[in-house]
Amino acid sequence: MRKILAFAAGAMCGAIVGAVAALLLAPMSGSEMQEQARKRVEDVMAEGRKAAEQRRAELEKQLRQMQRREEA
Repeated sequence: MRKILAFAAGAMCGAIVGAVAALLLAPMSGSEMQEQARKRVEDVMAEGRKAAEQRRAELEKQLRQMQRREEA
């Protein structure tokens, strides 16, 4: 039990030190960072939607081909 508590305490201290270092060493302000993160998320979501649409079209094409083979 002591090992688990020691590990948890160390992890918390590391997280706090990391967060403070990130805030102090950040190359831009908080609002700029939020805007950049928001744009990245939007870009990733758009790429994901596009890939999903392409994959869906491929699968629908394969399904139609399989249905035609069964009918023949």
